[in-house]
Amino acid sequence: MSGHSKWSTIKRKKGALDAARGKLFTKLIKEITIAARVGGGEPDGNSRLRRALDAARAANMPADTVIRGIKKGTGELEGVQYEELVYEGVGPDGALFLCEVVTDNRNRTIAEVRKIFDKNHGQIGSGGSAAWAFEQKGIIRLDKEAASEEDLFEVAVGAGAENLEVVGDQWVVTTARNDLDVVSKAIGDSGITESEAALAYVPKNPKIVEGRDAEKLVQLFDALDDNDDVQNVFADFELSEQALADLS
Repeated sequence: MSGHSKWSTIKRKKGALDAARGKLFTKLIKEITIAARVGGGEPDGNSRLRRALDAARAANMPADTVIRGIKKGTGELEGVQYEELVYEGVGPDGALFLCEVVTDNRNRTIAEVRKIFDKNHGQIGSGGSAAWAFEQKGIIRLDKEAASEEDLFEVAVGAGAENLEVVGDQWVVTTARNDLDVVSKAIGDSGITESEAALAYVPKNPKIVEGRDAEKLVQLFDALDDNDDVQNVFADFELSEQALADLS
């Protein structure tokens, strides 16, 4: 979601609801298939696939489903040919959005995403219209009980992490894009269990919103996130403390 924010952390808890509707599994299997197609079916030599498999295990995805996804990616089984795209847009109050998309029909998907923006007081943009406001980072999440601050700081920062902070009931470690796997491996090798490691678009200068603007932006974010072809949504807004309390 939007980097490592409190808003992002709350949004992630929606995952359980997505799983009940089948949406989480759909997104995970697409990521596994794409990762295997791009980098091969062996997780030891494919960091993207390894991260996707970790996410699948955390979601309790059946092993046979995972295997089929890998084989479709490597071409051992016939499957849908997916395409990866990034759509950009502007929402209420000028908030900027990036949507990572995996689709087998870009015409259908662009029409659906445009409709979502239009219905929620926003507008889809051209390439570069929103990307300038973000930078890609590695984000590693862990339960607070997984490690003490001293131990996690020593391992993560020692391996090259840029930042460590508490967000809600989690530790969130931020790394440079190319350092994600190195830091993640160091944390795992130390015996500390991660909840997730992934690349994310983090806003350079997040804007604080509240009141009706916050409601509209949350509505747009939810609508984009609920689309089957949208893998991830990133936005450059943060909710004020009052708006965050109202959401919680």
